[in-house]
Amino acid sequence: MTTVNDSTAAIALPTRRLGRTDMAITRVGFGAWAIGGADWAFAWGSQDDRDSVAAIRHAVERGINWIDTAAIYGLGHSEEVVRQALVGLPTAERPYVFTKCGLVWDEANRVAAPSKAGAAASLRREVEASLKRLGVERIDLYQMHWPADDVPLEDYWRTLLDLKAEGKVRAVGLSNHSAQQLEAAERLGHVDTLQPPFSAIRRDVAAAELPWCHAHDTGVIVYSPMQAGLLSGRFSVERAQSLPKDDWRSRSAEFTGDKLARNLKLAEALKPVAERHSTSVAAVAVAWTLAWPGVTAAIVGARSPQQVDGWLDAATLELTAKDMAEVAAALKATGAGGGPLSPAA
Repeated sequence: MTTVNDSTAAIALPTRRLGRTDMAITRVGFGAWAIGGADWAFAWGSQDDRDSVAAIRHAVERGINWIDTAAIYGLGHSEEVVRQALVGLPTAERPYVFTKCGLVWDEANRVAAPSKAGAAASLRREVEASLKRLGVERIDLYQMHWPADDVPLEDYWRTLLDLKAEGKVRAVGLSNHSAQQLEAAERLGHVDTLQPPFSAIRRDVAAAELPWCHAHDTGVIVYSPMQAGLLSGRFSVERAQSLPKDDWRSRSAEFTGDKLARNLKLAEALKPVAERHSTSVAAVAVAWTLAWPGVTAAIVGARSPQQVDGWLDAATLELTAKDMAEVAAALKATGAGGGPLSPAA
Protein backbone atom coordinates (compact mmCIF):
# COMPACT_ATOMS: atom_id res chain seq x y z
CA MET A 1 0.00 0.00 0.00
CA THR A 2 1.39 3.39 -0.96
CA THR A 3 1.78 5.77 1.96
CA VAL A 4 0.00 9.10 2.12
CA ASN A 5 -0.22 11.83 4.71
CA ASP A 6 -3.75 13.17 4.45
CA SER A 7 -4.32 12.47 8.13
CA THR A 8 -7.23 13.98 10.00
CA ALA A 9 -6.68 12.05 13.23
CA ALA A 10 -3.10 13.15 13.86
CA ILE A 11 -2.22 16.54 15.32
CA ALA A 12 -1.49 19.11 12.59
CA LEU A 13 2.17 20.18 12.54
CA PRO A 14 3.86 22.65 10.17
CA THR A 15 5.14 21.09 6.95
CA ARG A 16 7.61 22.00 4.24
CA ARG A 17 7.65 20.81 0.66
CA LEU A 18 10.41 18.26 0.14
CA GLY A 19 12.33 19.77 -2.74
CA ARG A 20 10.37 19.55 -6.00
CA THR A 21 8.45 16.44 -4.91
CA ASP A 22 4.72 16.41 -4.20
CA MET A 23 5.40 15.55 -0.55
CA ALA A 24 4.96 18.09 2.25
CA ILE A 25 6.71 16.76 5.34
CA THR A 26 6.79 17.79 8.98
CA ARG A 27 9.93 19.60 10.09
CA VAL A 28 11.01 16.55 12.08
CA GLY A 29 10.68 12.89 11.17
CA PHE A 30 11.06 9.63 13.07
CA GLY A 31 14.53 8.11 12.70
CA ALA A 32 14.56 4.31 12.83
CA TRP A 33 18.31 3.59 13.05
CA ALA A 34 18.40 2.63 16.74
CA ILE A 35 15.31 0.42 16.59
CA GLY A 36 17.21 -1.97 14.33
CA GLY A 37 18.44 -3.53 17.57
CA ALA A 38 21.73 -5.19 18.46
CA ASP A 39 24.20 -7.61 16.86
CA TRP A 40 25.32 -5.66 13.82
CA ALA A 41 28.23 -3.34 13.11
CA PHE A 42 26.59 0.01 13.85
CA ALA A 43 24.01 -0.97 16.46
CA TRP A 44 22.85 1.20 19.35
CA GLY A 45 22.51 -1.81 21.65
CA SER A 46 19.58 -4.08 22.34
CA GLN A 47 16.03 -2.80 21.84
CA ASP A 48 12.56 -4.14 22.61
CA ASP A 49 10.46 -4.17 19.41
CA ARG A 50 7.34 -3.41 21.42
CA ASP A 51 8.89 -0.14 22.61
CA SER A 52 9.91 0.66 19.04
CA VAL A 53 6.40 0.12 17.68
CA ALA A 54 4.96 2.21 20.51
CA ALA A 55 7.44 5.02 19.76
CA ILE A 56 6.58 5.09 16.05
CA ARG A 57 2.86 5.06 16.66
CA HIS A 58 3.18 7.79 19.28
CA ALA A 59 5.15 9.96 16.85
CA VAL A 60 2.44 9.51 14.21
CA GLU A 61 -0.29 10.29 16.74
CA ARG A 62 1.57 13.49 17.64
CA GLY A 63 1.57 14.56 13.99
CA ILE A 64 4.89 13.30 12.56
CA ASN A 65 4.18 12.29 8.95
CA TRP A 66 7.37 10.52 7.84
CA ILE A 67 9.72 7.74 8.96
CA ASP A 68 13.33 7.36 7.88
CA THR A 69 14.85 3.89 7.90
CA ALA A 70 17.37 1.87 5.86
CA ALA A 71 17.88 -1.71 4.83
CA ILE A 72 21.15 -1.82 6.78
CA TYR A 73 19.58 -0.80 10.11
CA GLY A 74 19.51 -4.05 12.04
CA LEU A 75 20.22 -5.83 8.73
CA GLY A 76 16.61 -5.50 7.63
CA HIS A 77 15.07 -5.56 11.10
CA SER A 78 14.32 -1.83 11.31
CA GLU A 79 12.23 -2.03 8.14
CA GLU A 80 10.36 -4.99 9.60
CA VAL A 81 9.60 -3.07 12.79
CA VAL A 82 8.36 -0.13 10.74
CA ARG A 83 5.99 -2.50 8.99
CA GLN A 84 4.68 -3.75 12.34
CA ALA A 85 4.02 -0.17 13.43
CA LEU A 86 2.08 0.59 10.23
CA VAL A 87 -0.16 -2.47 10.47
CA GLY A 88 -3.72 -1.44 11.23
CA LEU A 89 -3.20 2.26 10.59
CA PRO A 90 -5.92 3.69 8.32
CA THR A 91 -4.59 4.66 4.91
CA ALA A 92 -5.21 8.35 5.62
CA GLU A 93 -3.04 8.19 8.75
CA ARG A 94 -0.06 6.32 7.33
CA PRO A 95 3.19 8.32 7.29
CA TYR A 96 5.54 8.55 4.35
CA VAL A 97 8.25 5.86 4.50
CA PHE A 98 11.80 6.68 3.40
CA THR A 99 14.52 4.04 3.17
CA LYS A 100 18.00 3.60 1.74
CA CYS A 101 20.07 1.18 -0.32
CA GLY A 102 23.66 0.49 -1.32
CA LEU A 103 24.97 -1.23 1.83
CA VAL A 104 25.11 -5.01 1.56
CA TRP A 105 25.82 -7.25 4.54
CA ASP A 106 27.06 -10.79 5.07
CA GLU A 107 24.48 -12.92 6.90
CA ALA A 108 27.28 -15.26 7.97
CA ASN A 109 29.07 -12.41 9.78
CA ARG A 110 26.48 -9.92 11.00
CA VAL A 111 28.97 -7.74 12.87
CA ALA A 112 31.21 -7.18 9.84
CA ALA A 113 31.12 -3.79 8.15
CA PRO A 114 28.81 -3.84 5.10
CA SER A 115 30.00 -3.48 1.51
CA LYS A 116 29.16 -0.30 -0.43
CA ALA A 117 27.59 -1.74 -3.56
CA GLY A 118 25.89 0.08 -6.42
CA ALA A 119 25.57 -2.40 -9.28
CA ALA A 120 22.13 -2.32 -10.89
CA ALA A 121 21.37 -5.97 -10.12
CA SER A 122 22.25 -5.44 -6.46
CA LEU A 123 20.12 -2.31 -6.11
CA ARG A 124 17.17 -4.02 -7.77
CA ARG A 125 17.42 -6.94 -5.34
CA GLU A 126 17.58 -4.46 -2.48
CA VAL A 127 14.51 -2.49 -3.49
CA GLU A 128 12.44 -5.66 -3.82
CA ALA A 129 13.61 -6.82 -0.38
CA SER A 130 12.79 -3.45 1.19
CA LEU A 131 9.34 -3.37 -0.42
CA LYS A 132 8.64 -6.81 1.05
CA ARG A 133 9.97 -6.00 4.53
CA LEU A 134 8.06 -2.71 4.67
CA GLY A 135 4.89 -4.19 3.23
CA VAL A 136 4.35 -1.35 0.76
CA GLU A 137 3.77 -1.23 -2.99
CA ARG A 138 5.94 1.84 -3.47
CA ILE A 139 8.67 3.45 -1.36
CA ASP A 140 8.12 7.17 -0.92
CA LEU A 141 11.82 8.12 -0.94
CA TYR A 142 14.70 5.81 -1.90
CA GLN A 143 18.22 7.06 -1.25
CA MET A 144 21.70 5.75 -1.98
CA HIS A 145 23.17 5.42 1.51
CA TRP A 146 26.86 6.04 0.63
CA PRO A 147 28.89 6.41 -2.58
CA ALA A 148 29.49 2.92 -4.00
CA ASP A 149 32.90 1.30 -4.23
CA ASP A 150 32.14 -1.01 -7.16
CA VAL A 151 30.62 1.26 -9.83
CA PRO A 152 30.73 4.95 -10.82
CA LEU A 153 28.14 7.33 -9.38
CA GLU A 154 26.55 7.74 -12.79
CA ASP A 155 25.76 4.02 -12.89
CA TYR A 156 23.94 3.74 -9.57
CA TRP A 157 22.20 7.08 -9.96
CA ARG A 158 20.84 5.98 -13.33
CA THR A 159 19.47 2.83 -11.65
CA LEU A 160 17.68 4.90 -9.00
CA LEU A 161 16.21 7.16 -11.69
CA ASP A 162 14.99 4.05 -13.52
CA LEU A 163 13.33 2.73 -10.33
CA LYS A 164 11.52 6.05 -10.02
CA ALA A 165 10.39 5.97 -13.65
CA GLU A 166 9.12 2.41 -13.14
CA GLY A 167 7.01 3.50 -10.15
CA LYS A 168 8.76 1.34 -7.57
CA VAL A 169 9.78 4.50 -5.69
CA ARG A 170 8.21 7.93 -5.54
CA ALA A 171 11.37 10.03 -5.23
CA VAL A 172 15.12 9.36 -5.22
CA GLY A 173 18.00 10.94 -3.38
CA LEU A 174 21.55 10.64 -2.14
CA SER A 175 22.85 10.32 1.40
CA ASN A 176 26.40 11.20 2.52
CA HIS A 177 27.37 12.61 -0.89
CA SER A 178 29.40 15.75 -1.61
CA ALA A 179 28.40 18.81 -3.60
CA GLN A 180 30.60 17.61 -6.46
CA GLN A 181 28.82 14.25 -6.48
CA LEU A 182 25.44 15.97 -6.36
CA GLU A 183 26.43 18.03 -9.39
CA ALA A 184 27.45 14.91 -11.31
CA ALA A 185 24.16 13.18 -10.49
CA GLU A 186 22.10 16.24 -11.38
CA ARG A 187 23.44 16.14 -14.92
CA LEU A 188 21.68 12.79 -15.39
CA GLY A 189 18.44 13.57 -13.57
CA HIS A 190 17.22 15.72 -10.72
CA VAL A 191 18.38 14.83 -7.21
CA ASP A 192 15.18 14.99 -5.17
CA THR A 193 16.92 14.90 -1.80
CA LEU A 194 20.17 14.87 0.11
CA GLN A 195 20.50 13.25 3.54
CA PRO A 196 23.67 14.51 5.23
CA PRO A 197 24.89 14.46 8.84
CA PHE A 198 24.33 17.90 10.38
CA SER A 199 24.36 19.20 13.93
CA ALA A 200 25.84 22.06 15.92
CA ILE A 201 28.83 19.76 16.41
CA ARG A 202 29.13 18.39 12.87
CA ARG A 203 28.63 21.43 10.62
CA ASP A 204 30.77 20.71 7.54
CA VAL A 205 27.90 20.37 5.04
CA ALA A 206 26.85 23.97 5.70
CA ALA A 207 29.82 25.14 3.63
CA ALA A 208 28.97 23.58 0.26
CA GLU A 209 26.23 20.92 0.28
CA LEU A 210 23.44 22.97 1.87
CA PRO A 211 23.97 25.94 -0.48
CA TRP A 212 24.04 23.57 -3.48
CA CYS A 213 20.75 21.98 -2.46
CA HIS A 214 19.17 25.37 -1.77
CA ALA A 215 20.14 26.55 -5.26
CA HIS A 216 18.89 23.39 -7.01
CA ASP A 217 15.56 22.85 -5.20
CA THR A 218 16.87 19.65 -3.67
CA GLY A 219 15.21 18.78 -0.39
CA VAL A 220 17.49 18.18 2.60
CA ILE A 221 16.66 15.90 5.51
CA VAL A 222 19.56 16.01 7.96
CA TYR A 223 20.44 13.17 10.29
CA SER A 224 21.92 13.12 13.81
CA PRO A 225 20.88 16.73 14.62
CA MET A 226 21.50 15.94 18.31
CA GLN A 227 24.80 14.25 17.44
CA ALA A 228 23.65 10.83 18.59
CA GLY A 229 22.37 12.18 21.90
CA LEU A 230 25.29 14.41 22.88
CA LEU A 231 23.09 17.50 22.47
CA SER A 232 20.03 15.99 24.13
CA GLY A 233 20.75 17.80 27.40
CA ARG A 234 20.74 14.45 29.21
CA PHE A 235 24.19 13.15 28.39
CA SER A 236 27.14 13.07 30.78
CA VAL A 237 30.68 11.76 31.10
CA GLU A 238 29.36 8.95 33.27
CA ARG A 239 26.80 7.90 30.70
CA ALA A 240 29.40 7.96 27.93
CA GLN A 241 31.67 5.73 30.00
CA SER A 242 28.84 3.29 30.68
CA LEU A 243 27.81 2.76 27.05
CA PRO A 244 27.74 -0.98 26.29
CA LYS A 245 30.21 -2.44 23.83
CA ASP A 246 27.43 -3.21 21.37
CA ASP A 247 26.61 0.52 21.12
CA TRP A 248 28.66 2.09 18.30
CA ARG A 249 28.96 5.34 20.29
CA SER A 250 31.30 3.59 22.74
CA ARG A 251 33.87 3.56 19.91
CA SER A 252 33.29 7.14 18.68
CA ALA A 253 35.87 9.86 19.31
CA GLU A 254 33.08 12.38 19.99
CA PHE A 255 32.16 10.41 23.12
CA THR A 256 35.60 10.38 24.77
CA GLY A 257 38.29 12.74 26.06
CA ASP A 258 38.53 16.39 25.10
CA LYS A 259 35.92 16.12 22.36
CA LEU A 260 33.34 14.81 24.80
CA ALA A 261 34.15 17.60 27.26
CA ARG A 262 33.71 20.29 24.59
CA ASN A 263 30.50 18.71 23.33
CA LEU A 264 28.97 18.59 26.81
CA LYS A 265 29.93 22.24 27.42
CA LEU A 266 28.09 23.12 24.23
CA ALA A 267 25.00 21.21 25.38
CA GLU A 268 25.14 23.13 28.65
CA ALA A 269 25.32 26.42 26.72
CA LEU A 270 22.04 25.56 24.97
CA LYS A 271 20.13 25.52 28.26
CA PRO A 272 19.49 29.30 28.45
CA VAL A 273 18.04 29.21 24.91
CA ALA A 274 15.83 26.29 25.88
CA GLU A 275 14.64 28.10 29.01
CA ARG A 276 13.67 31.21 27.04
CA HIS A 277 11.46 29.07 24.82
CA SER A 278 10.20 26.83 27.65
CA THR A 279 11.45 23.76 25.83
CA SER A 280 14.18 21.12 25.96
CA VAL A 281 17.85 21.33 24.98
CA ALA A 282 17.11 18.52 22.51
CA ALA A 283 14.45 20.61 20.76
CA VAL A 284 16.83 23.58 20.52
CA ALA A 285 19.58 21.40 19.03
CA VAL A 286 17.22 20.11 16.35
CA ALA A 287 15.67 23.54 15.67
CA TRP A 288 19.19 24.95 15.19
CA THR A 289 19.66 22.70 12.14
CA LEU A 290 16.24 23.68 10.78
CA ALA A 291 17.17 27.37 10.88
CA TRP A 292 19.72 26.93 8.06
CA PRO A 293 18.68 27.81 4.50
CA GLY A 294 18.30 24.68 2.43
CA VAL A 295 17.34 22.37 5.30
CA THR A 296 13.85 20.96 4.84
CA ALA A 297 13.57 18.75 7.91
CA ALA A 298 15.53 16.74 10.46
CA ILE A 299 15.56 13.04 11.30
CA VAL A 300 15.37 12.42 15.04
CA GLY A 301 15.59 8.99 16.59
CA ALA A 302 13.59 7.64 19.50
CA ARG A 303 13.33 4.29 21.24
CA SER A 304 10.28 5.10 23.36
CA PRO A 305 7.27 7.45 23.31
CA GLN A 306 8.93 9.48 26.07
CA GLN A 307 11.93 10.17 23.87
CA VAL A 308 9.63 11.40 21.11
CA ASP A 309 8.07 13.91 23.51
CA GLY A 310 11.57 15.10 24.44
CA TRP A 311 12.25 16.56 20.99
CA LEU A 312 8.82 17.06 19.44
CA ASP A 313 8.84 20.80 20.20
CA ALA A 314 11.41 21.17 17.42
CA ALA A 315 8.58 20.62 14.94
CA THR A 316 7.23 24.08 15.78
CA LEU A 317 10.18 25.89 17.40
CA GLU A 318 11.58 28.90 15.53
CA LEU A 319 14.92 30.14 16.87
CA THR A 320 15.51 33.91 16.80
CA ALA A 321 18.53 35.78 15.49
CA LYS A 322 19.55 36.27 19.13
CA ASP A 323 19.33 32.54 19.76
CA MET A 324 21.46 31.72 16.72
CA ALA A 325 24.06 34.32 17.69
CA GLU A 326 24.20 32.87 21.20
CA VAL A 327 24.77 29.36 19.85
CA ALA A 328 27.46 30.65 17.47
CA ALA A 329 29.24 32.31 20.40
CA ALA A 330 29.04 29.06 22.38
CA LEU A 331 30.48 27.11 19.46
CA LYS A 332 33.41 29.51 19.27
CA ALA A 333 33.95 29.49 23.04
CA THR A 334 33.80 25.72 23.49
CA GLY A 335 35.59 24.75 20.31
CA ALA A 336 33.07 21.96 19.80
CA GLY A 337 32.94 20.40 16.34
CA GLY A 338 33.83 22.12 13.10
CA GLY A 339 32.33 24.02 10.19
CA PRO A 340 30.47 27.35 9.75
CA LEU A 341 29.15 28.82 13.01
CA SER A 342 25.93 30.35 11.73
CA PRO A 343 23.93 30.89 8.53
CA ALA A 344 24.99 34.54 8.46
CA ALA A 345 28.65 33.50 8.51
